Amino acid sequence: MSWKNFTIDEFACQHCGKNAISHELINKLQSLRTELDFPFIISSGYRCEEHPIEAKKKNPGTHAQGIAADIFVRGNKALQIVSEARKHGFTGIGVNQKGNSRFIHLDISEGDNHRPRPHIWSY
Repeated sequence: MSWKNFTIDEFACQHCGKNAISHELINKLQSLRTELDFPFIISSGYRCEEHPIEAKKKNPGTHAQGIAADIFVRGNKALQIVSEARKHGFTGIGVNQKGNSRFIHLDISEGDNHRPRPHIWSY
């Protein structure tokens, strides 16, 4: 499968190189990217359970399930992503807009008792 603005390699685990990213997630990202018409820089996609961020968690998160990506973005473009994400099927939106590591997390989790969906949070 191919996408106009993404390669599957962009979503590989930065720890081990494994890639179990959901094609449904990339399809939704492509739809959002096409509508907004500006580049999305993927700062984190799939993460294996041994990835340092996932290893710190009690239970691996949506990145380890292959259903989440972080987009390196700031300012007005971050606001545009957050504003349009729900209509493209994203159920989890995390916002980090402070410091040098600014990003928007998007996922397609169906949720559970611990992660109700849809949901938005800040880091």
